Parts: sequence; C-alpha cells; structure tokens
Amino acid sequence: EQKLTEVKIISENRQARERLQILNDFALIGQFGLSLIIPVIMCLLICYFLCSKEIAGTWVYIPGFILGLGASFMTAYKFYMYVLKKEKKTSKKFRRKGVYYNLSMSQSSVALF
Repeated sequence: EQKLTEVKIISENRQARERLQILNDFALIGQFGLSLIIPVIMCLLICYFLCSKEIAGTWVYIPGFILGLGASFMTAYKFYMYVLKKEKKTSKKFRRKGVYYNLSMSQSSVALF
C-alpha cells in the first residue's frame, strides 16, 4: 500500500512538472512574439514623431522600418541563443553518467539457465 501511494505521488509530481513546462513554453512563445514586433513599432513611432514635428519627410518611414526589422531579427536571434543555452544546460543536468545496461535482460537470461 505504501508503494502504491509513492507511485501516485510520483505520478502527480510528473503531471505538475508537465503542466509547468507547458506554461513555460507558452510564455516563451509570447516573449518571442513581443521581441519580434516591439522594435518595429518603436522605430515606426520615432518616424511618426519626426514626421509630425516636420523634422523629416515621410521618406524616413522606409529606413525606420528597415532598422526596426534589423533590430527585431537581432533580438530574436539573441532570444533563440538564450533558449538553446538554457536547453543545453537542462539536458546536461539530466544526462546520466557511466555505463548502464538493461537489468531485465540479465535477469531473464539468468532465469533461463
């Protein structure tokens, strides 16, 4: 009976970890989307300010948009590298060290003889 409760607790912990991972993935997707759109919007707002104060003509929107896209791709690249680094760290954490073999195979071969 104690073993059954231990298995139930382990199963509940695994489900909680899976839910947390799903929420973490959604947060990363949202952050990635914001990191793509915010630089473009900021550059276009600066262009709007320059045009509304008649400091520059409407042609300034074209380089502003291009600079916004460049900043957006740079931010996305840095975010992608951060996620890769984080995944590499977690994969190292759960990697087993040493040589392992299947115990069921060795037990079954012993049982045959």
